[in-house]
Amino acid sequence: MDIGKIKEMMGQAQQMQQQMEAAMLQIRVEGSSGGGAITVSMDGKKRVLGVHVDPSAAALGAGATEHSADVEMLQDLIAAAVNDAIRRVDEALKGKLSGMMGGADWLRMLNQ
Repeated sequence: MDIGKIKEMMGQAQQMQQQMEAAMLQIRVEGSSGGGAITVSMDGKKRVLGVHVDPSAAALGAGATEHSADVEMLQDLIAAAVNDAIRRVDEALKGKLSGMMGGADWLRMLNQ
């Protein structure tokens, strides 16, 4: 492979990286748990943009034992909602990446 093809490929890779960065900034997803009691909004860079807790999920018991169990359940629901949002970002990125990569035949270029 000659230097010209390598430079061309590097330029295309840099352009694709810039396109991917722009696409990541446009992605917005919501993950949820507890039947929608907890909702987490996230962008394509997996930054949490917001957390919504339904008031019914935030109601804590009166006793110390109930309070502890309720807090643990709420923590578990938040973690599950964050993980759901991350999964949704990954799916969205996979879709965008496959669309972007579909236009570039890297293997053919490497073998020329």
